[in-house]
Amino acid sequence: MIALVQRVTRAQVEVAGRTVGAIGPGLLVLVCAEPADTPALVAKLVDKLLKLRIFSDEAGKMNRSVQDVAGGLLIVSQFTLAADTSGGNRPSFTGAAPAALGRALYEETLRVARERHPVVEAGEFGADMQVSLVNDGPVTIPITLR
Repeated sequence: MIALVQRVTRAQVEVAGRTVGAIGPGLLVLVCAEPADTPALVAKLVDKLLKLRIFSDEAGKMNRSVQDVAGGLLIVSQFTLAADTSGGNRPSFTGAAPAALGRALYEETLRVARERHPVVEAGEFGADMQVSLVNDGPVTIPITLR
């Protein structure tokens, strides 16, 4: 699994002009499944997201998690995180899971996240989405689990 995590003051996803997911302060998480990924790896990713200490404490140090600050999660599928640009100027996406597996693992990510956290919003798998956000910090953290 590949994830790109952004600490945000707000974020939203639109599809065809309608908002399908939106949060206030929290984490915008772009996720990409890879062919060897499993539901167990999804659970590990969700645990990492919920415990990742990237919110400031009283001293201004990144010591708090999204759970500690009661923030939201906006989880958006993004197969382009698996882009391979080593062969030229046109990226290859062969490192991303096939669509059926990608959809299943994305839906599993949402299911597990919703079991473990009270505020979880989502994009729409396979849709042309417009994602807007205000990156807080900015703080952007890549996560790769295998």
